[in-house]
Amino acid sequence: MPAAWPEGEPEKTRTVPAAWPEDKPPENQPEESHSVPAAWPEDKPPEGQPEETHSFCRICTAMCGITVTVDGNRVLRVRGDQAHPLSRGYTCPKGRALAEWHHHPQRLDHPRLDGRDTSWDRCLDDLAGRLVAIIDESGPDAVAMYLASGSAYDTNGRRAAERFLTAIGSRQKYTATTIDTPMRPLVAELMGGWSGLTPIWDQQAARLLVLVGTNPVVSHGHGNGLADPVRRLRAQQERGPVWVIDPRRTETARIADRHLAPRPGTDHLILGWLVREILQSGADRDYLDSHATGTDELAEAVAPFTLERAVAGTGVDGDDLIELLDAVRTAGRLAVLSGTGVSMGRHANVTEWLLWALAIVTGSYDRPGGMWFNPGYLMQLDTRNWQTSDGHPEPGPASRPELPRRFGEYPCAALVSEIEAGNVRALLVVGGNPLIAFPDRDRTRAALAGLDVLAIADVVETDTTGAATHLLPVAGQLERADIPWMLDAYQPQVATQYTPAVVPPGADRKLMWRAFAELGQRMGVGVLPRGIDPETTTDEDLLALIAGRGRRDTATVLGARRGIVDITAPVHGWVLNRVLPNRRWRLAPEPLVAQLTDLDDPEPLVLVPRRQMRTMNGQLRDLGGVGPEVLIHPDHGIADGQPVRVRSAHGELVGKARTSDEIAPGAVSIPHGWADPNVCTLTTAGSDVDPLTGMVLQSGLPVTLSPG
Repeated sequence: MPAAWPEGEPEKTRTVPAAWPEDKPPENQPEESHSVPAAWPEDKPPEGQPEETHSFCRICTAMCGITVTVDGNRVLRVRGDQAHPLSRGYTCPKGRALAEWHHHPQRLDHPRLDGRDTSWDRCLDDLAGRLVAIIDESGPDAVAMYLASGSAYDTNGRRAAERFLTAIGSRQKYTATTIDTPMRPLVAELMGGWSGLTPIWDQQAARLLVLVGTNPVVSHGHGNGLADPVRRLRAQQERGPVWVIDPRRTETARIADRHLAPRPGTDHLILGWLVREILQSGADRDYLDSHATGTDELAEAVAPFTLERAVAGTGVDGDDLIELLDAVRTAGRLAVLSGTGVSMGRHANVTEWLLWALAIVTGSYDRPGGMWFNPGYLMQLDTRNWQTSDGHPEPGPASRPELPRRFGEYPCAALVSEIEAGNVRALLVVGGNPLIAFPDRDRTRAALAGLDVLAIADVVETDTTGAATHLLPVAGQLERADIPWMLDAYQPQVATQYTPAVVPPGADRKLMWRAFAELGQRMGVGVLPRGIDPETTTDEDLLALIAGRGRRDTATVLGARRGIVDITAPVHGWVLNRVLPNRRWRLAPEPLVAQLTDLDDPEPLVLVPRRQMRTMNGQLRDLGGVGPEVLIHPDHGIADGQPVRVRSAHGELVGKARTSDEIAPGAVSIPHGWADPNVCTLTTAGSDVDPLTGMVLQSGLPVTLSPG
């Protein structure tokens, strides 16, 4: 990954399906207004008229523009910014709930030491003293850090946390990447030589879009940030069809041109068959001859993926599969995306590999009309010279050496074992909630309780904060300035944006970067670049170091009207010419070919994940009245609304059933991020762990159902 802060330096028209499903609002229209109740336990605002300011939402990679109404230090309302050129007034219920989130009744306001409110000085002094003692006694690797999605959108804070871990000399880094999406950097590294490659749907020229196990109408993209996804899907349908492959009739499937509902965990059978057929007729041979190796090995690997096998394994009608193949051949180039329906499952690696292979054999990667790779407005990846990786991992940590270390981090599946073995004595949790994200819930709880130090930096109370020895209340997104470092590479156009803090940090909250910088000072290590003094610097000073490396000067980036800096067309060719090993895709990586030949037959009933419109992982779940229903098919004989028991080989949970024929009979769908029911009770780090990434399987697990 790039350094945190720089240290020096002709179309056809199509008929669009009917509008949004009747239980959903039209695009750009709010479902309701999210306003702050009259009496919040905050300082009363000064007299005067409310003011509006513009910012951008930092809940997901869509990063929609927002207009925030404030009265003094009180946030009254958040809505979409109509003048924002990327989101055009759209924001989802999560973004519109930011006012409530900011004034959350469980907002963290004061530092805590061993469960009691205290001062920042006392909390950081004690934390520094304990960490220094642990490092002196057991070495720097006795201190671990878990960085989750709650910190991903705090540019200065996340970078300071990572620099702190590096400064103390610890390799014990864990992130949410290995919980739900490690197959994406794995496949990128094995096929393209760099784990950071993220294919982006060409929304200006793609003639076909295939969505596999992803529901962007709700998720707003998984690796592709899609603000106002319905508008973007409809625009695609003016150029060419949208196909959805998903065992559930999702919100996206309802507005797609075609929907295939295979048995859960069988997407690879469809993709393998498509690659097989395209290689026989329809491949871009000039592209393959110039930009690929391993074509013959790929053809051999997918040779067993016949139409008969695809039909038998997926349950999809053969005529429908042939129509999909015809659509691919007609389009020539295509955009094809996956999501958590693929990434959290047993067959994640091979499915993603075959998805990439389909794009490559059709000549769709890094070319107009297919998919491009956003080099980032700030990172300017298209100007760098690259040293590529062969994809071989390092060994895992001492207690779990079989779990691979990739991308500079260990898999989360190893962390509890490291604690139990005494190898990790202190854990710093940065914007995460391990008790609802890690497998083996009860084992995880016991391990956290046995730590010498559990320091948590977060915005609100979580399921895990009660176990903290040191609780660091950090500024929320409306209380800090920001630019989307690295995350601008997930955008549909080359652009960046900047926001100042909408309101200052309230109560006794501290900017996260400042907290880690001050902790580092106490331990005698530098956290900020160039020896910057945290007492005299600002958010903007640190952001300026990053902005100065962008495509325009710092003043332009940090002074842009409504935060948006330029918007340029897709950039093509830089991956083919600068990144790929010998300028060629590796079509048949040996570890993936081996996994493909060693796949189990699909189970009759398996667990699958589900995103929810009003929550983001474990965030916002107590706002908006949503709940974690267990979605099942009516054929299971369990009544709608009845308690249902879901049991795996590793545990069980009880939840409220919602029956619908929108889901295939062979699937049980439970959203993750909830304490009850907690999907993690069905999983374990002891087995059902992917050997290539160390990810604990959370989809495709065999389960049984019974009345609860």
